[in-house]
Amino acid sequence: MSELASQSEITGRDLARGRNLKIAAFSAPVVAPGLPAVVFLAMTLIFGSTPPLAATFFFLGLILAMVGLVVGLGLSGYFIYRRSNWSRELRERIASRGIRAEEVDWFRHELRTSEKNGLRSLTARDALLADAYRETLASRLTASRIVKSSRKELLLMQKRQNKLKYNKSESSKRFRSEVDEDIKKIKSINDEAKQMLAEAEARLQMIEVAGVRGRSITDSELTLKKLSNRAAELPIALESARMTEKIRQELEEESDEPQFPDLEELAAAEAAKKLETDREVEDTGESNRDAVSDT
Repeated sequence: MSELASQSEITGRDLARGRNLKIAAFSAPVVAPGLPAVVFLAMTLIFGSTPPLAATFFFLGLILAMVGLVVGLGLSGYFIYRRSNWSRELRERIASRGIRAEEVDWFRHELRTSEKNGLRSLTARDALLADAYRETLASRLTASRIVKSSRKELLLMQKRQNKLKYNKSESSKRFRSEVDEDIKKIKSINDEAKQMLAEAEARLQMIEVAGVRGRSITDSELTLKKLSNRAAELPIALESARMTEKIRQELEEESDEPQFPDLEELAAAEAAKKLETDREVEDTGESNRDAVSDT
């Protein structure tokens, strides 16, 4: 059991192999045509003292560069194929001992579009829900692989069972009974894997709903608080607008009334006042003269 676990573990050597294959796949189309081009360009500059010799080096380097490009593309395809096999073998090794939450990215191509979107949105919003979602995705992927592999094994065992029906020997009967027991075990494994798959899918939906629900409730509470604040500020704003309009009307009324009297009116009033004073003086003088004449 420990040997199986140690064989299924991913080592740094395995990762380095995949990294080297990726680097080789990308660098082959560049290095293969670039190396002869650089070599013959240097030979052209060094030994191309005459135009015919320089042209010979140039065209020879161009031809070898084209051949190198074809060879580089072929090598790139070969390295891509090798890396694809390496990735598939590594995924099988991981799945043989059960997929972990941190290894979900290795099986991203097996995820549904809704699961990818859900994982991306939860990772951006809530780290705890994202971890739970990854754990459940690992269980779902493991259950899906067990269902597929048990279905294949069940088909193979049923084919063997059908072949053994035509053999009437004693050994075939014993072997047929063993095959029947294996079929029962595979069916039970398949049923348990289907049940685990259904539970994992239900748990995924619950986590997605929890994430959406928590976000919607928080957004709704913030919106209600903003709305209540606006509703509380509305009477104050209306009263402020009413007072502003009243002050504006008063200022307009004051601006319509003359603040300073006209100069002509002031002069006329002053002249009338002086004339009235002179008349009073004359009346006083006449009354004094009449009093003196009587005596």
